[in-house]
Amino acid sequence: MLFLVLSILCSVTVGVLFKFSRKYGVSNTQIVASNYLFALVLCYLFFSPELNAVGTSAPWGIYIAISVLLPSIFLFLAASIKHMGIVKTDAAQRLSLFIPILAAWILFKEDFNMLKVAALVVGFPALVLIFAKPTQNTENKWIYPAAVLLGFGVIDILFKQIALYSSLPYTTSLFVVFGIALLIMIVVVIYEGTINKVSLNIRNILFGGLVGIFNFGNILFYLKAHQAIVKNPSTVFAGMNMGVIIIGSLVGILMFKEKLTKMNFAGLFLALISIILIVISQTN
Repeated sequence: MLFLVLSILCSVTVGVLFKFSRKYGVSNTQIVASNYLFALVLCYLFFSPELNAVGTSAPWGIYIAISVLLPSIFLFLAASIKHMGIVKTDAAQRLSLFIPILAAWILFKEDFNMLKVAALVVGFPALVLIFAKPTQNTENKWIYPAAVLLGFGVIDILFKQIALYSSLPYTTSLFVVFGIALLIMIVVVIYEGTINKVSLNIRNILFGGLVGIFNFGNILFYLKAHQAIVKNPSTVFAGMNMGVIIIGSLVGILMFKEKLTKMNFAGLFLALISIILIVISQTN
């Protein structure tokens, strides 16, 4: 369970770092680029990717799609934390699991039992209640957490497709994706520096390094948790999603004084119920 707790803490810390970075007038683009640089190095050191195994038969189309989506959604994640707070953003990211579930049913014709139906029935009002704005907030930036939810859901589907390529280790594919994402973000940073005259700042690189370390830590400890609790993957799945929502909510409310209405709290409660239903459905 230690690996699971560490994974949850790493995931929440990424949001905390983006929240803190607002005070320093940072460039999220440079932070995301630096994040992939550090994550790529750590991926190479810890996973020793089999780069020789990557050839023309590798799923390059999926690699490129994920590599474009990941940094794009990371920028939406930062914007969502800025405008909507950690609580709602973490909830949106975790409820993105609805997307692959719907895809499995609609696109891949997998069995869809009543528990999954119940999870969706509970989950959709949970989203509405979580995104509901306080009455004093006239500027509801719900589009950002909505993009986070949709984006991470699509990314999850694509990563599951990569996992089907048994001839290529998953961690090697992860290294390739990080590498392409880094190249894309380098181009974006150069464009901003050339066109918008945004200069490189060591503060952005330091924040990006921390984000990259905890982002990679989240992945590393999550994989180790699955290895340690191999007979009960649903426990890891439930613990991760529920843990991030609960810890993220506590951090947002206690550390950053984020204001939530009774409707928001009701939405968070329904989100936890929905995740429990999904876990039970997978167990059965």
